[in-house]
Amino acid sequence: MKTVKFSNSDEKLNVGKIVCVGRNYAAHAEELGNEVPEFPIIFLKPPSILIYDNDNIVHPDYSDEMHHEVELVLLIGAKIKNASLEEAERAIIGYGVGLDMTLRDLQSEFKKKGHPWTLAKCFDTGAVVSEFILKKKISLTGNENIKLSINGSLRQNSSLKMMIFSPTEVVKYISERMTLEKGDLIFTGTPSGVGKVERGDIIDAEIENIGTLKNKIV
Repeated sequence: MKTVKFSNSDEKLNVGKIVCVGRNYAAHAEELGNEVPEFPIIFLKPPSILIYDNDNIVHPDYSDEMHHEVELVLLIGAKIKNASLEEAERAIIGYGVGLDMTLRDLQSEFKKKGHPWTLAKCFDTGAVVSEFILKKKISLTGNENIKLSINGSLRQNSSLKMMIFSPTEVVKYISERMTLEKGDLIFTGTPSGVGKVERGDIIDAEIENIGTLKNKIV
């Protein structure tokens, strides 16, 4: 079973499901030619594909176009269903930095045929998380910078305030569709600037006051 760690602590928490939000930054939706959504677009990743800071991301041989997506990740600390905004806020116990790696060529082909694009998102090493900082140790303002560089070249650079749906709104919405449980992770979407990575590339990702990631594509 996969676990997540907390900053400056030996404590670990078993990971449940990984729920991801697509198109949660208007500029990212537009750069991919998608409509800005009226409600969160939800998909899942299995916890078995999860890796961590300094682990290698394996580029599958069956794809020619893997993209990087840096995201704020929420850690859920309580079982909730049909949560109010207040209950959703209380259920969030930590924040981390995540990479939602995407096989864009497969995704585009599946979407063109009207097929589910699960296999473009669910491949080994396709989800990365940093250590988590407990919410009680940080006051998230929404103004925090979120950025990603490839080999030292800045690719994504935005602010959490550019989210269409706030973290609390995302948790509330998901809880209305499925029960959330302690240990679940929620990837909250990526800003614009996504692009292709190659084998040998080094990804550096950071969210201000929350954490960092460094991973190599192999």
